[in-house]
Amino acid sequence: MAENRKILLHVCCAPCGSACVERLLAEGREVILYFSNSNIDCKAEFDRRLSHVERLAGIFEVGLEIDPYRHDLWLEAVRGLESEPEKGRRCLKCFTWNLERAARRAAADGIAGFTTALTVSPQKNSRLIFETGRCRPGFEARDFKKRDGFRRSVELSAEFGFYRQNYCGCEFSLRQDSGRKQSPAADSSDFSNSPGSIPVKPMPRR
Repeated sequence: MAENRKILLHVCCAPCGSACVERLLAEGREVILYFSNSNIDCKAEFDRRLSHVERLAGIFEVGLEIDPYRHDLWLEAVRGLESEPEKGRRCLKCFTWNLERAARRAAADGIAGFTTALTVSPQKNSRLIFETGRCRPGFEARDFKKRDGFRRSVELSAEFGFYRQNYCGCEFSLRQDSGRKQSPAADSSDFSNSPGSIPVKPMPRR
């Protein structure tokens, strides 16, 4: 029964992951974060988001697994869907990519259940995420945006100084909404130096 308490949580970033981790821990689950985000358009952005996920793991004292950055493989997976609109077939393919890797990681680690923090975002269609997730053994369909999940993620991000990026991650979403992405130094959504920031040493990588 103790093993059934374990759950692998796929996280795209610290802000989205924060409210999900808090909720799962409150339910008595043993959470292991899984940062798998090869959809992100450049290694610098990947590393920046990862650094805040490492802080998230340290703050909540949970484990962290990291999927190596392979944007080349992700681009191959979405080939032919580059011009698809946001929330279209390319996004579904992206969900499938990340959840398939999470399912494999959970199985390799002997973890019976896994889920994703993607559903906390009001920009993500939970139904589509559930459709692809349910094809994989152990997937738990958790709609984290319910019960004010997104609002709680914003509160925790401000409290802990998490970087809140202003785009999903891939270059195609940027092209469809040009001008959103700012340089890291000028990004007004980065709260890492705010008065509410709490420096916490990350947990060692597993």
